[in-house]
Amino acid sequence: MSIIIKNQQEIVNMRISGQILAEVLDECCKMAKIGTTTKELDDFAEKYILGRGGLPAFKGYHGFPASLCTAVNDHIVHGIPKEDEILQDGDLLTIDCGVSYNGLITDAARSIGIGNISEDKKRLIKTANEALSQAIDLAKPGIHVGEIGQLIQEIIEKEGFHVIYDLTGHGVGCKLHEDPIIANYFNGNKGPTLKEGMTIAIEPIFSTGTSKMKTLKDGWTIVTVDGSTAVQAENTILITKNGNEVLTETD
Repeated sequence: MSIIIKNQQEIVNMRISGQILAEVLDECCKMAKIGTTTKELDDFAEKYILGRGGLPAFKGYHGFPASLCTAVNDHIVHGIPKEDEILQDGDLLTIDCGVSYNGLITDAARSIGIGNISEDKKRLIKTANEALSQAIDLAKPGIHVGEIGQLIQEIIEKEGFHVIYDLTGHGVGCKLHEDPIIANYFNGNKGPTLKEGMTIAIEPIFSTGTSKMKTLKDGWTIVTVDGSTAVQAENTILITKNGNEVLTETD
């Protein structure tokens, strides 16, 4: 495992990347209403990122065809935006995006309700945001990545939800996926220790009904095996001397 410690210039570029990403996610969340298509969100996001001097980090990654990953209801991650995927009242939508600026990448995701959503979906979103927030509060030099996973798992399972074990957070920056893996559970291995200058994407991913997933015929979209609703929340953070700095929230 080789964890990349970022230098000052790389951190400056990641701050700019993170601001572009936070802005585009905020705008997409405002746009996402009943009747909006996920393709419209994707078209907007790509134009916005390019207009701010960034590049969509997902587009072309291992052949992925879009700038956003959009996941509706039982779709967990890596959904391809479509012209015929129209947001409906009661949907839970996750928008996941990555931005590259001068070669430095940040990665973040937001989950929101469309129109009037069920109490279960409200609780899913609230739990995802709570797990992400508490995990970020914990992250500082000297903390093991396993401790982050353990905290996330406790918060998810306390609400009766199911961690999707095969999907994790990760290091990010010079590449979209770097070491270390940030699992959303504790497997008995404390893992590496966080150090100043590390940049990581923390992303709780879980569902109402199952830990099991399958990939659809498009080769990308991952869904729950039982059709239950899934959720994801994600931010990229920089480990600082005494704590961390969230790079993917608007100022």
